[in-house]
Amino acid sequence: MTVSATDTLRSALVGAWHLQSYQALGLDGTDLLEPLGDHPEGIIMYTPDGYMSATMMNPDRPPFSVSDPHQAPDDELAAAAGGYMSYAGPFTVDGDVVAHHVEVSLMPNWIDGVQYRRAELDDSTLVLRPTEPIRMGGKLRNATLVWQRR
Repeated sequence: MTVSATDTLRSALVGAWHLQSYQALGLDGTDLLEPLGDHPEGIIMYTPDGYMSATMMNPDRPPFSVSDPHQAPDDELAAAAGGYMSYAGPFTVDGDVVAHHVEVSLMPNWIDGVQYRRAELDDSTLVLRPTEPIRMGGKLRNATLVWQRR
């Protein structure tokens, strides 16, 4: 039995990866946007049985003014959500493209959809980029997320 590049990438993804950077550039290569700040934190995990989970945040989000998060004011909840991203579901691999089949997500519009990411893997570094430009900050951008295995 031969092992395909798809199988190799799928196997290499399994485990936990820590976010190093998340940047998006305008299509002309300018207008840098760092959606979760200049030192975001996050973890993406891929399991051997074909599931993934990604959670990312801006670590500089202000704390709630109350101890019960269900009683936090709407503006504080909105600010917390605006600096946070999370989704999970099954994943598949086709060549160098990883498809995240979203079952749960902070972003309601992503649920039951697929997030496609082109993957580049080099030793302990994983770079994920959407396969097409995405709208962020009011304009189309090319995003790059760099993950590190620890």
